[in-house]
Amino acid sequence: MKKTIRWMSAGAALSAITLLSACSDNEAPSTTGDSDLETTDVTLYGVIDTQVSAQQVIADEMGFFEDEGLNVTNTIVQSGPDIGPLIASGDAEASFETTITNITLKASNVDNVIVAPMANISGTQAVIASPEFEINSAEDIEGATIGMVQGAGVTIALQNMADELGVDMDQVEFINMSPTDQIAALDNGNIDIMAAWEPWITTGVEQGAEFLFSGNYSELPGAEGEVEWMQYYSTFQVSEEFLEENPNTVKALLRALQRATDYINEDREGALDIMDASIQNLPREQIAEIMDRNVYSMEIKDDLKPGSDTIADHLERMGSIQSVPAFEDYTDFTLLEELQAE
Repeated sequence: MKKTIRWMSAGAALSAITLLSACSDNEAPSTTGDSDLETTDVTLYGVIDTQVSAQQVIADEMGFFEDEGLNVTNTIVQSGPDIGPLIASGDAEASFETTITNITLKASNVDNVIVAPMANISGTQAVIASPEFEINSAEDIEGATIGMVQGAGVTIALQNMADELGVDMDQVEFINMSPTDQIAALDNGNIDIMAAWEPWITTGVEQGAEFLFSGNYSELPGAEGEVEWMQYYSTFQVSEEFLEENPNTVKALLRALQRATDYINEDREGALDIMDASIQNLPREQIAEIMDRNVYSMEIKDDLKPGSDTIADHLERMGSIQSVPAFEDYTDFTLLEELQAE
């Protein structure tokens, strides 16, 4: 069956709401027969980055979907916020995004159900500093000027860092600006620190900025090492109707995605080759660094629910949602658990 990747510009997305194991042998195809599948033709929507759609792109390129008897068309958009309107319109019955998008949609009574986590991407939500900004301890952040998109998820990592290390965030000046503007402002000295996400973090570091911390790792003096300041996941979700009508197809998709997850973890250079060919605007070295910040796993970790609940509370405080949806209302891991038990 022919593999298809369809690229979609941001302008083509609908403007509605706006705004994130059982091991299988990568060499052996699945025994799933076409007759077991409710449908073989599936369109998967995703984002051209390593956080959201790495497994989606790799499963397509490696033929893992074909091995499951599926004829998959990958429709790739340029940024995560473009996926939400496509889900809301009903165009994207099966897609890849993040918990922020899932929560926001469910809070707006939009039908979407996470059927599997794809990766812990907390390491891509990070804080970096100008090389001219001297920082000998976390307390030196007090008095700094930080560029950040107002209400961005990285705020969670910032606040948890401050709570744990005793930093008074009332002593910090925040300037609302896009990641692109943050890079320029950091370079010209208009801000001391930027808080953003990939690929802007790696871009800033490549231009001389100092990495301070992310949601799961700190290089702050005196607080170096692994941390738990944010738990943020990329996800694979489907509509409730699609899940109800096509359980075998969804399970076949999950099986192919698990093989892609294993491939990423077992052959990182091969995975990099595929992602390097797919992402045209970043050098291979940056793609490799970003992938190293992600933890690719479809295992349902204990931190998935509390991390998602924390994000939902943050979105409510920021006014992005009016009420916090229950985690159980936008997740269904039944098929994934069946697959992992095989």
